[in-house]
Amino acid sequence: MFHHSSKLQYEVRVDTPDPVFAKYLQQAIGGVEGEIRVAMQYFFQAMGARGDKRFRDMLMMTATEELSHIEFLGHAVALNLEKAPLDAQEAGAADSVVGAIMGGMNPRHVLSSGLSAMPVNANGVPFDMSHIYATGNIGADMLANAMAESSGRVLASRLYNMTDDAGMKDMLSFLIARDTMHQQQWLAAIEELGGIEKCMPVPNSTPEEHEAMKHSYYFLNTSLDEETPQGVWTNGGPSMDGRGTYTARDKAEPEGQVPDLGKAREKSAAQTEQM
Repeated sequence: MFHHSSKLQYEVRVDTPDPVFAKYLQQAIGGVEGEIRVAMQYFFQAMGARGDKRFRDMLMMTATEELSHIEFLGHAVALNLEKAPLDAQEAGAADSVVGAIMGGMNPRHVLSSGLSAMPVNANGVPFDMSHIYATGNIGADMLANAMAESSGRVLASRLYNMTDDAGMKDMLSFLIARDTMHQQQWLAAIEELGGIEKCMPVPNSTPEEHEAMKHSYYFLNTSLDEETPQGVWTNGGPSMDGRGTYTARDKAEPEGQVPDLGKAREKSAAQTEQM
């Protein structure tokens, strides 16, 4: 069950409506870095969370906060469309600036939504839920969530740099701040699970006898003309999970067979020469 307040989570103010910026804001709603993605990701993770109920509660509460972000971003899109031209004559009549704006805005904001936000990205492509990661493994999900909030904060920072509108900068500064907290809370959850060392490898419940451990900790150089990049992952030190030692194989030597499927079977509709 959800409850709703008529007030937005954060004040939205647009000093100078900008239909083109409304198009850019759509990425923060329906893009792969956007609020629909994280709201649904946390929601489905929460519904599948087993074990310590604190993690389920944290996921569900954050999912509903992200719905609040969709709401005020949608209001921001609508406010930026307040003075959008509604026909070609209005767009071009004696005002080249307005004409240029019409050329850069999403026409579906006029044609499909009546000057309102849509569940689409900046290119007008609907969000299709294909980037929702909910594995039922709390370690994998928290790592995915930290990445999602990182890409969302990158997007909000880019949007902040793309506008001179003080109201939009104020709203985006709030989103940047909340992305900071959400990054921190997912990483803090990993610490609650014992830290990255105990959390890794994911899943940490897989028995070692199920894993060909001799292949677990070498970096494989597959390049024909580049040296192995040197780093912690190749220096002979202990792996982050404490189970092995990092090494490197400078040349990738194949260990498998040459793939050969033999002849095609009769009744497989292959060519006669294949059979």
